Amino acid sequence: MIDIHSHILPGIDDGAKSIEDSLAMARQAFNQGITKVVASPHNKNGTFDNAKSAILTDVQLLNKALQQEGIELKILPGQENRIYGELVEELTQGDLLTVNENGVYMLIEFPSSHLPRYANKILFDLQVQGIVPIIVHPERNREIMENPERLYNLVKEGALSQLTGTSVTGKMGKKIQKFSFDLIQSNLTHFIASDAHNTKARPFDLGEALETVEKEFGISTRYMLQENAEDMIMGRMVAKEVPQQVRKKKILGLF
Repeated sequence: MIDIHSHILPGIDDGAKSIEDSLAMARQAFNQGITKVVASPHNKNGTFDNAKSAILTDVQLLNKALQQEGIELKILPGQENRIYGELVEELTQGDLLTVNENGVYMLIEFPSSHLPRYANKILFDLQVQGIVPIIVHPERNREIMENPERLYNLVKEGALSQLTGTSVTGKMGKKIQKFSFDLIQSNLTHFIASDAHNTKARPFDLGEALETVEKEFGISTRYMLQENAEDMIMGRMVAKEVPQQVRKKKILGLF
């Protein structure tokens, strides 16, 4: 298995606090059958700024530590970029990371409460630059939950999306789990990742999440999501079905 979203690099955001934490997370990932993990620290989210050059250095150092510890896990570089007005400009200046430096896919985060007015334009402009935006954890965005057509329109226009493992397994609540299932059913998501921050409260749970998908949607959907992760880190085209509108429903008491 390949996990495309994690906060495993030590001491740079709200994920692993130390190299010991990173190694513990790596062991947890390896023990559930994960072979590659994309390190995607927060960037430009108002709290954390993590430059491309620093991430690449930290990934190299962590891979060296894993080799020394005999942990057969490969860390790949990435970046969870909060959407902001200068994102495309900084991309063209070479300041931002695509996943695994493949020049094709980039993880994009929205604020938890809403979609900025310029979101459609930024995602369009990224695609003009040859970058496929992957919207991370849309199932936890209030505006998308209340108006799923916002995600539908973005996916219809070429964006992809990634669900969080704990959302799929129900550990973030039944309402978020149900909405995650709605997004899978409507072909509005293309990846599942752990978004792991530590080994306890926000652990690697990709295996359990994929087992849940298999139980609810069948093995072919599970295989598609797993293969998409592999194709994505290699910069290849991923599988996607024609997006459908989520049935309109009023969601109350989410937060």
